[in-house]
Amino acid sequence: MKQTTEEIYASQLDNQDPLAKFRDQFIIADPDLIYLDGNSLGRLPKVTIPHLQNLIEEEWGKGLIEGWNKGWFEMPTRLGSRIARLIGARDDEVVVCDTTSVNLFKLAAAALKYQAGKKVLVSDEFNFPTDLYVFQGVIDILNAGHQLDLIRSEDSISFSEESINKTITENTALVALTQVAFKSAFMYDIQKVTKLAHQKGALTMWDLSHSVGAVPLKLNDWDVDLAVGCTYKYLNGGPGSPAFLFVRKELQNELFPPIWGWFADQAPFAFNLDFSPADGISRYQISTPHILSMAGIEPALEILLEAGTDQLREKSVKQTDYLIYLAQQLLLPLGFEVGSPLDSSRRGSHVSLRHPEAYRICRALIDPQPEDTTLKVIPDFRAPNNIRLGIAPLYTSFVDIHRALKRLQTIVEDGIYQNYSKKQLKVT
Repeated sequence: MKQTTEEIYASQLDNQDPLAKFRDQFIIADPDLIYLDGNSLGRLPKVTIPHLQNLIEEEWGKGLIEGWNKGWFEMPTRLGSRIARLIGARDDEVVVCDTTSVNLFKLAAAALKYQAGKKVLVSDEFNFPTDLYVFQGVIDILNAGHQLDLIRSEDSISFSEESINKTITENTALVALTQVAFKSAFMYDIQKVTKLAHQKGALTMWDLSHSVGAVPLKLNDWDVDLAVGCTYKYLNGGPGSPAFLFVRKELQNELFPPIWGWFADQAPFAFNLDFSPADGISRYQISTPHILSMAGIEPALEILLEAGTDQLREKSVKQTDYLIYLAQQLLLPLGFEVGSPLDSSRRGSHVSLRHPEAYRICRALIDPQPEDTTLKVIPDFRAPNNIRLGIAPLYTSFVDIHRALKRLQTIVEDGIYQNYSKKQLKVT
């Protein structure tokens, strides 16, 4: 089957897609809306609705506080064991709790204290700003002479091995990186970087927010020490759903998180006045779990586990390759640039397209004028010039990608974006 820019080719790819059946398991209310922002907020699984209704009406409504002894108390570790299967970890190495930022703070502070004598925390200039802010805050609170060193990019898309090797030194306490960069989709080789860090005596912590659920992960095989991630992107847990953290089994009782809460105590319902940290992954909790929002994670995890991460990755690569092919054929002549690695082994499950008018083009995609088209495309904009197109293999179709790229072509060719303001909304 010869690759072409015609929609019939995309339809043929969809017909051959073994994961196409999973699309029907998600709410797709508007067939004329193409959603390419699943790497920011995943779609709602249909089964989540009755799942949450049952929890609200039966478990909470009728069972009241008895719900804590009928599964609520164990929910953080129960969900953690399912996420562990997605990231290549043991069941007792993952817990769902708090937010990604809070988990970053807890683990970074514990790691730096554990690595007494080493004074450098290494991250990179592509990292999500919150990660960097958290690291800066940890360094400020510890007030022990630590510094934050950032790996620098030579091409604004990726990082060279030379730059990575040069930045990680014998004085590095912790290497804290996001596996898939939120703008360019550059993807680190976790195994290789972790091995390098360990050779220099550093611990590693990986933010998996833009990879879990789309990229196969083998944290145990790769000897990763620590990891965090969110559940509302490819895991489809819902807006603001709780995050998760991973701590390698051998480190769990060696590290001491800086926030001591009753759910991290050995006997939380003994109500002792002095804190005694629990053994294992439970010591990384803080306080009462957010049961309603946490419960929304569970149904989608079952769908992901059924689909399989290897199959999801295979489809993701095919779809991002196809997107880049269309961009090269249709959009590069119009002033676009591909802002993501062309090599799929170094690319996550989204593609950034760069254009000087990226913001107004995004507005034209999201808010089409009635006389222009009924087709609406939702990407997101990342300053200064990135149109980010997220591929969620569970429900993104090849036809979705084709129609979105053709719409981009029309918006620029016809100058439609010029009808939109350059003033940016608060949420982009």
